[in-house]
Amino acid sequence: MKIRRFLAAACVALTASIAQAQDAPAPVAPLPTADQVAWQQLETYAFIHFGPNTFGDREWGYGDAPLESFNPTRLDCEQWARVCKAAGMKGIILTAKHHDGFCLWPTKYTDYSVRNTPYKDGKGDIVGELAAACRKHGLKLGLYLSPWDRHQAFYGTPLYVEYFRAQLNELLTQYGEIFEVWFDGANGGDGWYGGAKETRKIDRSTYYNYPSLWKLVGELQPHAILFSDAGPGCRWVGNENGYADATNWSFLRTKEVYPGYERYPELQYGHESGDKWVPSECNTSIRPGWFYHEREDEKVKSVDHLVDLYYRSVGHNGTFLLNFPVDKEGLIHPNDSANAVDFHKQVMSELKSNLLTKASVKASDTRGKAFSTKNLIDGVYDSYWATPDGVSTATLNIKLGKAQKLNRLMLSEYIPLGQRVRKFSVEYLSGKQWLPIKVGEATTTIGYKRLLRFPTVTTRQLRIRFEDSRGPLCINEIGAYYAPNGKSNYSEQTATLKGFDYKLQPSAAGEGQGETLVLDLGQVRTLRSLHYKPSSTGMVSNYEILAGESLDNLHAVASGEFSNIRNNPIMQDVYFAPINARYVMFRATRMVRDGEPIKYDQLIVK
Repeated sequence: MKIRRFLAAACVALTASIAQAQDAPAPVAPLPTADQVAWQQLETYAFIHFGPNTFGDREWGYGDAPLESFNPTRLDCEQWARVCKAAGMKGIILTAKHHDGFCLWPTKYTDYSVRNTPYKDGKGDIVGELAAACRKHGLKLGLYLSPWDRHQAFYGTPLYVEYFRAQLNELLTQYGEIFEVWFDGANGGDGWYGGAKETRKIDRSTYYNYPSLWKLVGELQPHAILFSDAGPGCRWVGNENGYADATNWSFLRTKEVYPGYERYPELQYGHESGDKWVPSECNTSIRPGWFYHEREDEKVKSVDHLVDLYYRSVGHNGTFLLNFPVDKEGLIHPNDSANAVDFHKQVMSELKSNLLTKASVKASDTRGKAFSTKNLIDGVYDSYWATPDGVSTATLNIKLGKAQKLNRLMLSEYIPLGQRVRKFSVEYLSGKQWLPIKVGEATTTIGYKRLLRFPTVTTRQLRIRFEDSRGPLCINEIGAYYAPNGKSNYSEQTATLKGFDYKLQPSAAGEGQGETLVLDLGQVRTLRSLHYKPSSTGMVSNYEILAGESLDNLHAVASGEFSNIRNNPIMQDVYFAPINARYVMFRATRMVRDGEPIKYDQLIVK
C-alpha cells in the first residue's frame, strides 16, 4: 500500500511538473544559474578571520609580523564546525590569506606561511584541517584569498598577478569542493612590501585581470560562487553592518561595477536596470572588529541584534555571512558561540509554525490549474502560483479559518524565472474594515525571500496586493507567523563613552580646518587613550597623536592606521602609555579621501 501511494503521489507530482513546464511564464531576465539558486538557499553561513593579526592585535596586518608570533595552542577546526552547525549555518568561508600576505596553508610559492611557524612545528595546514572538519560535520567550505598583499616585494608588478593566480590554483585543487571564492575589494595602499615600506597603487579594475581569474575558478570549481563587489556570482552588499536595503534587486550593471567600486553604497539595493544576476551577500562580524581583540570580549552582538540582521539580510533577498574572530588559542570564543546559537534558536522559534498551511487562498487572477494558489502553501520549492501573460498585478485573499495573532509575514518569488515584483502591500481585516499592516519599511522588492515584521494584529483574513511587477507574477511560497517574544523592530543600545571635556584650539576650531585638530583640556590631566568615531565623510585613514603640557612641547604618543575604516566605520580606540598633558593633537597623516578635512561623530580623550 505504501509503495502504491508513493507511486501515485510521484505520478501526480510529475504530471503537475509537466503541465507547468508546458505553460510556464516566460523567464524575465536577468536570471540566476542553478548554482546561484542553491547558494541563496543556504541563507546563513560563517566567516572565519584568523592569522597573525589575531596575535598582533591588528585588523589589517602590515605584512611584517614575525612568523614565530603565529602559535595557536589549542586550535580546533572541529570546534569551529560544531559551533557553526549549532548556529544553523550551512558553510564556512576561511581567510586563507588576508591583506598581510600570510598563508594558512603550506603554499609552495612563499615562505610567509604556516609551514614556517611554531604551529605543529611547521607541519600544520589550517585550510586542510578546516576542509576535513567541514566534511565531517556536513558543512560547505569557502575560501577568501586577498588580492592585495602587503608582504610581497613584487606586489604591483605583473609577477604578482601570476603569483596570485598560482596560489588560487593551489587552493582550488587541494581541498575538495569549494562553494564560494571570496575576493576582497580592498586593493593597493601602504605596506611592508619586502621591507620597502611604501605606498603602491594599482588600477583595481584591470590589474588582476579578473576575467581570467573567474575563468580559472570556473574550470577548477565549476559550482563555486565568485564574490566581489562586481560578482559575478554574488556581490558585496555595500556595508559591513550585515544588512541589505528593503528594496534589493539581484541585478547589477556589470559594465560599471568592479572590485573596489567607488559608489559602493548603491550595492545595498542593486540595479533594477542591471544586465546580470548578481545577488547580495550581507557580511558582518559578531564583534566590532573582524579579527580577535580581547578588549571586545564584552562587545559581542546581542541575540536581538543578530536576529534583526537575519530579517534584514535573508529577509531582504540576501544571504547572511557572519564572522567569528577566532581567538589566540585557536577557538571561537564562548561569548560568540553562545549568542550565535541562541540567535539561530530565536529565529527558528519565530518562524516555526506557518499559520497559512491550512488557510484558504484565492487569487484575483491565476494562470491555470498547474499554477493555482495551492502551490503557495505546499512546501515544494519548484511549484508556484502565477498569473497569465500580460497580468502583472493581482490580489491574494487569505482566510485563516479562525482569528489568529500575527506579527510576521514571508513572501518568496520563484527566482529561477527571474525577480519581478516592484511593489506590494499587505492588509488585514479588523471587524469589517481592511487596515494596512504597518511594517515600517518599503514594501517594494521580494526576490528569493522577503520577511516582514510588524506589531501583533489579530485577524481572520489577510490581503496581499501585488501592485507593480516586471512581468506575470511567479510567487512560490507565502507564510504568516506569530512570534510571542519577537520584536517588530530593533534599536541598538550603546553605552556612552565618557572622557575629559575639551575645547578645540582656535587655529583648528571645528570641522573644515584641515587635517589636524588640537584639543585643549583646560588643565593638565593624565591621559591614556583617544577614541575616534568617524563621520560618513572626512574619515582619517592614518593618524598621529601628540600630547603635552604646552603647545610648544608636544610628544608623539601613538601613530598607526585605522584599518578598514571606510567599510567598517566603527569607534576606533587608541591606547598609549599614560602621559600628563593639557593639549592633544590629533593629526591625519592620510585621509580616506585626499583633501577632505577631518570630521567626526565622536572624539573622546580619556
